Amino acid sequence: MSDVMDRKPPKIIAVANQKGGVGKTTTTINVAAGLAELGFRVLVIDLDPQGNASTGLGIEVGQRMRTSYDLLLEEIAVEDLALQSSVENVLIVPSNADLASADIDLVANEKRSFLLHDALRGVGVQALHLDYVLIDCPPSLSLLTVNALIAATSTLIPLQSEFFALEGLSQLMLTIRDIRKTANPNLRIEGVVVTMTDARNKLSQQVEADVRATLGSVVFETVIPRNVRVSEAPSYAMPVLSYDPSSKGAEAYRRLVREIAVNNGEVLAG
Repeated sequence: MSDVMDRKPPKIIAVANQKGGVGKTTTTINVAAGLAELGFRVLVIDLDPQGNASTGLGIEVGQRMRTSYDLLLEEIAVEDLALQSSVENVLIVPSNADLASADIDLVANEKRSFLLHDALRGVGVQALHLDYVLIDCPPSLSLLTVNALIAATSTLIPLQSEFFALEGLSQLMLTIRDIRKTANPNLRIEGVVVTMTDARNKLSQQVEADVRATLGSVVFETVIPRNVRVSEAPSYAMPVLSYDPSSKGAEAYRRLVREIAVNNGEVLAG
């Protein structure tokens, strides 16, 4: 899929939710791994100062000499920053704590909201032969998240299966609406994925039902279960698809990836 001469631009998906602890980074690294399993070439941009996506894809702190901070603030090209992750066909521009000051450092830059957009459309990016770019956003509606949404073709929203799941989502939806009006009219919602569900828990079932009743077809059919193997995988610096390929968590992420691929017009075997 990556040897087509007349290559289309990669699909750029921002994985966003300003609420922390919803499975955003876990979803980013496992969707990346799942797309790679299907034969696609993927770049992950870690825009979270915590750098958990970098860790989860096998990039040690000592390897993060140049990061997504340099991509935005120093305008170093993507192709010069991308590192090979622990997963074949998944590259990553890593992150570290330097990114925590990015909002302040970017204020004086006239192009501050479009830096990632421009970086991902540089001529040199074509040399990476990418099919997908996944952006792991920080848990806030900061200038970093705005950069991601302006750069993206779509946004994927993980939503934890808990009582206040829908609270706070409205602010993200308003931000998406504003960005559509002002900077990225073609931004679409890739979908909402319900994470950390427990089929034995009535509250979890009710939350899922409420989310589907409220958001309708924008919610993916696949739900991601609360699964110990998913929780363990990052401590081994790998996605659950690599750590325990036959676990319920891995199987769920594979189903989600197939839904995403079909949404993006991919023709899949089987």
